[in-house]
Amino acid sequence: MVVGFLRAALVLGVCLIAVPLLAQDRAILVNDVFLFDGKSAQRGAAPVNVLIVDRQIAAISGDAIEPDPGLDLTVIDGGQRTLMPGLIDAHVHLTLTLPTMLQALTADTSFIHILSAGVAEATLLRGFTTVRDVGGPSFGLRRAIEGGYVPGPRILSAGAMISQTSGHGDFRTRHDIPREDGAPLSASERAGVAAIADGVDEVLRRSREQLMLGANFLKLMAGGGVSSMYDPLDVTQYTPEELRAAVAAARNWGTYVTVHAYTSDAVRMAVESGVRVIEHGQLIDEETARLMAKQGVWWSLQPFLDNELSNPQAGESRIKQLQVAAGTDRAYRLAKKHGIKVAFGTDILFSGGTGPAQNGHLANLAQWFSPGEVLRMATGQNGELMALSGPRYPYPGPVGVIQPGAMADVLLVDGDPTADLGLLRDPNSSLLLIVKDGQIVTNRLN
Repeated sequence: MVVGFLRAALVLGVCLIAVPLLAQDRAILVNDVFLFDGKSAQRGAAPVNVLIVDRQIAAISGDAIEPDPGLDLTVIDGGQRTLMPGLIDAHVHLTLTLPTMLQALTADTSFIHILSAGVAEATLLRGFTTVRDVGGPSFGLRRAIEGGYVPGPRILSAGAMISQTSGHGDFRTRHDIPREDGAPLSASERAGVAAIADGVDEVLRRSREQLMLGANFLKLMAGGGVSSMYDPLDVTQYTPEELRAAVAAARNWGTYVTVHAYTSDAVRMAVESGVRVIEHGQLIDEETARLMAKQGVWWSLQPFLDNELSNPQAGESRIKQLQVAAGTDRAYRLAKKHGIKVAFGTDILFSGGTGPAQNGHLANLAQWFSPGEVLRMATGQNGELMALSGPRYPYPGPVGVIQPGAMADVLLVDGDPTADLGLLRDPNSSLLLIVKDGQIVTNRLN
């Protein structure tokens, strides 16, 4: 729908004008719901009523709420269904949408961004009202969503992935090597997908550039990856001095660094260098998990399994993918054993075809956690990770919880997802109401 609208606007020469989504006095009153607030792993025992005013939760009460008569009020009968916070995906790449790496690196950037608008809308309609974009040119998409040009989730963005030469973010072809002094940036760097930086000075420069452009946090590549062309999975990338340079740049802006890493060596070096979040980490040993727990480091872990949701790779990448899948069960067990703060993310790359698997990945967590624990992880717990950006967190209230002052992102579920997590596998039937930023996105009650 969004892509069609944009296409028609471009053909007709229409000037796209941002229209404010909310009037200052708009309100929504949801009556008679069981509340999952994102803070505990249980649903409330008695029905309540919830009032939303403008962009935030205004009141929650077991008694009738009498809103100010001056409000432009929409009243919704919840029918004793479950009201819960909007879901949060802590690891996405909304602008890496094309089916293959080759297509992504050779397509026109304008084409990619138009596709990304459709991916963002589909993500929101699956109930994900906030995402953490950990690599890619999502600043423009974020601005378009916040300005009301296209629908989509809130985006906290790292901007370009910062990578060493030969690292997981080095997407150059062999013909681009060696890089001559004064040579232009590679295609992926010009597009804002990656920023190649070697040495302390370059890492500082590239880190500061992303912060200048609007990054909420920084993402560095600290180890080998599955989909990258050159780096084996076991390699460690960057030096402690380079990682500490990025950490210092982020800390000066009140925010943090996260790293892509799978192995113990890579994770340990990152943690010892002051990194606050680890993405992936499926191949670490128990000693490294113990270090993460001691340092209070977040583990942004994805339920990578060798199943129908895995988006199978080919060749060497398939071998690496199977190694990661084999470590997933042990990683979750280590996280639980040592009480590490775990975030839920999907890392759905090239999501034009695999986006609907997002809800399936959430349901897969039932192998290690109760349904209520999974929901708390994907709402309130992930919301705590969003707040780790400190002054670079851009909203006046928290996300992932339903409490007075929180951002008004809520879902009305037809059933009890704390008892049956499978309800969320099919959002088109289970999500009767989606509200983001106090604005009704979907209402199937009528």
